[in-house]
Amino acid sequence: QVRPVESGGGLVEPGGSLRLSCATSGRIFAASTMSWHRQAPGKERELVASISRLGSIFYADSVKGRFTISRRNTENTVYLQMSRLTPEDTAVYYCKQQVDGSYSWGQGTLVTVSS
Repeated sequence: QVRPVESGGGLVEPGGSLRLSCATSGRIFAASTMSWHRQAPGKERELVASISRLGSIFYADSVKGRFTISRRNTENTVYLQMSRLTPEDTAVYYCKQQVDGSYSWGQGTLVTVSS
């Protein structure tokens, strides 16, 4: 299973927006549940949002109404559109691909929300 690759992280001011992308290859993408997780300094990794192969979506309470997860199967890519960012959203964001009981993590992309 090819490891997902995240991109789009960076420094953004509070109230700003950022879009993360996670690309992977292989014919299993359409069958995969894709999810975004994050890990802030000194904290455990937490689930932010997920989207199943059929399009069912879950959001953590902390990001509901601010983040949007989407996927484009033709490009083997999942996105995380983040808006109204706060310093509490600062973390390394990881993409996870899960299919048939196996999973693979990306290397992570850092998002820093600061003025």
